[in-house]
Amino acid sequence: MCEECGCQAGETCDCDCHSHNECGCGCHGGHFERRYQTKAEKIADLETYLMELKTEVRAVEEHLADLRK
Repeated sequence: MCEECGCQAGETCDCDCHSHNECGCGCHGGHFERRYQTKAEKIADLETYLMELKTEVRAVEEHLADLRK
């Protein structure tokens, strides 16, 4: 984690250090980044995404119910 901006390796951050390479955190440029996920990682990501979608659907349903009152 970058001590200056708080970003993790491979993340973008609000301080725009990634485009200027100024913060010195080492999380950008000149390092290996994985391009592929393992099957277990892909499943975990999709399960998380599914939970987020279900939460969004519930929120939309609640909002519609409130509007129909």
